[in-house]
Amino acid sequence: MDKALRAFAWVMGLACVAIGLFHVVAGNAAVPGEADAGPTLDSLGRFLGAVFAGYGSVWLWAARQEPVPARVVRWLAAVFLLGGVGRLLSLAVHGWPHPFQVVLTVIELVFPPIWFWLADADERAFRERTRAHAVS
Repeated sequence: MDKALRAFAWVMGLACVAIGLFHVVAGNAAVPGEADAGPTLDSLGRFLGAVFAGYGSVWLWAARQEPVPARVVRWLAAVFLLGGVGRLLSLAVHGWPHPFQVVLTVIELVFPPIWFWLADADERAFRERTRAHAVS
């Protein structure tokens, strides 16, 4: 489980940094069906792209720690879940978005429970390795 958590953290971090930087560079063109959304949404999208790249950077930082800090994983999972809840609110208020956004919503609602479950896997494995090393 500890290796799964670390791998998941790396993949998530790299994906978020790449997606965030893509939004910074491409602006509205990065959002399916919204290339002509106007300067206000372009500005917002580029700003939030930078925030998302920062979010991914925290995942990468966590993946490099020994052990991967459970508290950080739980916070990152909670933020991601909040994003999914925000998408559900948008769906309730404005209706169905582009199908790609629906897929993202599912990802944002499915992954966090997995992270909550895996969050302390590396800390537990680290304690066991440390205990085993102290005994030998």
